[in-house]
Amino acid sequence: MTFVVTNRMECLFQRCHKEAALHSVFRSVLLMLCLLLVLCVSMYPALWSIGVQLRSAFTGSYIPGHHSVLLVNSPNEQAARDIGRAIMERRLAASVNILARTSTMYYWKGEIQDASEILMLVKTKTSRIQQVIDYVRSVHPYANPEVLSFPVEDGNLAYMKWMDEAIPDD
Repeated sequence: MTFVVTNRMECLFQRCHKEAALHSVFRSVLLMLCLLLVLCVSMYPALWSIGVQLRSAFTGSYIPGHHSVLLVNSPNEQAARDIGRAIMERRLAASVNILARTSTMYYWKGEIQDASEILMLVKTKTSRIQQVIDYVRSVHPYANPEVLSFPVEDGNLAYMKWMDEAIPDD
């Protein structure tokens, strides 16, 4: 009788040991997959940029949406110049155009307003849009500055390459 109980105990012990080893391997694999996922997500912008450059180099074509143009309004030319220069100094854009005074009509607090403003065109990588928006909001004299982005669908490939060189990768 002791032999049967010992044999059964040994079988149960071996089965439990195998299940524990399987669980340990499963946890290790799951942990590695989670770490790989975190690594891929954190490296996504860099991987995307490399992919865009490789595709462009091999095909000689432009990937729509890799660059964007932002419209940013400003109350006067000095504010536009200050914001534009700071954007350039932070390497958030390849170029900023400051357009002549424009007439603007808009609703504010339920009424139509009529004003003149300066319009900036900020040319940047699409991956930098949020940084530009955050910076503009932090320094702009308006409580609610206009910052609109439009993806570039196509253009001069040499110019697009220059933009990529002018703006460092994320």
